[in-house]
Amino acid sequence: MNITVIFFLGLIIALVGVIPPGLLNMTAAKVSLKEGSSRGVAFSIGVCLIVFLQTYIAAMLARYLSNHPYVVEILQRVAFVIFVLITIYFLLLAKASTKPDIEQHTKSSHSRFFQGMFLSAINVFPIPYQAYMTITIATFGWFAFDTTSIITYCSGASMGTFVMLYVYIFFFDKIKDKAFTSQRNMNYLIGAITGVVAGVTLINIIMDL
Repeated sequence: MNITVIFFLGLIIALVGVIPPGLLNMTAAKVSLKEGSSRGVAFSIGVCLIVFLQTYIAAMLARYLSNHPYVVEILQRVAFVIFVLITIYFLLLAKASTKPDIEQHTKSSHSRFFQGMFLSAINVFPIPYQAYMTITIATFGWFAFDTTSIITYCSGASMGTFVMLYVYIFFFDKIKDKAFTSQRNMNYLIGAITGVVAGVTLINIIMDL
């Protein structure tokens, strides 16, 4: 497969995965709004560095799963429990938070860069998401698990993530007063998304029994 095609597959898949408002894109937008776009970009670069590593791990995991399909069933059940717990957290617990600005003391671009790395590292959703997507595109013959393809795909995923984070940075000033950007409504949105994913996962588990 042409490496250009693989790069853009990684870019598009990662970009779509970062579209919903979440911790990383909303933090990038808020940093940019309060401290300037350069700080938001520094944060985003830190995020994308970790995304590259997470996507590489996901590709390795996908290669293993493609050779050991029985492991998928175990991971499917574990993922269901995790998604249920995350849904409960965002719908019932996170809405009680009253500390929207917990890092006002952060000043330098370097600190924002490392903050982006840290928040991206604790956000493990890209790993199962990218593992699933790489397996899917591999079944269509659009991706091979060789070193060149994996590195190219990871580079595309990093760029796609950066593009969407930059879109949030650029447009956040125009949408910051909209109701859906409030912390409580973002929690509800994230909880609803993970709830739907948990429901779909449960259906798949039942169908496989």
